[in-house]
Amino acid sequence: MALFLLIAAGGAAVALRGGGSGGGKAVHSVNDVKGATVQIVTRGSFVDPEVGEQLDAAGSGSGFIVDPSGIIVTNNHVVTGSATIEVYVGGETTPRTGRVLGVSECSDLAVVDIEGDSYPYLDWYGGTAEPGLDVYAAGFPLGDPEFTLTRGIVSKARTGGDTDWASVPAVLEHDATINPGNSGGPLVTADGRVVGVNYAGSNNTGQFFAIDASAARPLVAELREGSVESVGVNGQAVRDDTGLSGIWVAGVASGTPAADVGLQGADIITKVEGLAVGADGTMADYCDILRSHSDDAPLSLQVMRYDTGEILTGELNGRSLEVAELMGSQVAEETGNELAGATTWGDYSYATDDSGTLEVEVPD
Repeated sequence: MALFLLIAAGGAAVALRGGGSGGGKAVHSVNDVKGATVQIVTRGSFVDPEVGEQLDAAGSGSGFIVDPSGIIVTNNHVVTGSATIEVYVGGETTPRTGRVLGVSECSDLAVVDIEGDSYPYLDWYGGTAEPGLDVYAAGFPLGDPEFTLTRGIVSKARTGGDTDWASVPAVLEHDATINPGNSGGPLVTADGRVVGVNYAGSNNTGQFFAIDASAARPLVAELREGSVESVGVNGQAVRDDTGLSGIWVAGVASGTPAADVGLQGADIITKVEGLAVGADGTMADYCDILRSHSDDAPLSLQVMRYDTGEILTGELNGRSLEVAELMGSQVAEETGNELAGATTWGDYSYATDDSGTLEVEVPD
């Protein structure tokens, strides 16, 4: 399962006030889904584990309106850590300014608000999405402002949702083609009801995935009031052949526990509450920890910071990160990290020559 990465998109924008053109009515036909589907264009600075720092990077994803007041559902990975969010409603050419109300970095969902009212909106599907159900994937893939709709069926009612960027409890597999930029867009029935929120796929295998409406709907209601299952990072599980693993921090949202504790882009969270995270290449352990504690509970952290060669410890919702060890110390050895060919040593002893003239401190 591969993450649909944000696609570069350029162009300045001016915010537009006012509502949509649908009179605040729910959509009841797949032919009218376009009016309640949005393209989301973001800008911000991130640190990619493969290409490094990306300053003033632009990307795009999709989303859909679920309330006539302008409440939008999309993916967490589309918006978290972004400096600006521009929302194009139903293929409009002038954007509206989006404001994040809440995110779940574990369930990969986010709720965004735009000004205005009387927008057309989508209702949630009330039944069980069984294999064979006809579905349509709506959105704005590949950074293209042209609306796209593809058709398929639900091929699997429940499949694994543990990936290197999320740990989603209920996921549908379908074959309605989606591409990068479809992230956050709706998977709907013929009468325009939302079966799921598209978030991943593989064009090589023809397998595409959506967060099931049964899991998304109640969480979206919570996210309208604030973030849950989130500390404020745009993260990704990483591991290498030396045994190093953790959660790579690509970006940090201001005013969150992650920002308050002092996490930075390019940090790697190696332990939370004493438990190593990311060892299996997914966010499962990390998200299990977050779900086992309240949003304001202090959580101990161990962090590896390559830029300064430091290992830091601190607490989310508690004490700020402080240097505990330097790279190459016993802590680094325990995590299996051998940086740049560095050698780790334990205790030292003194050795002398036969005459007692020379004395040298050497590793045991």
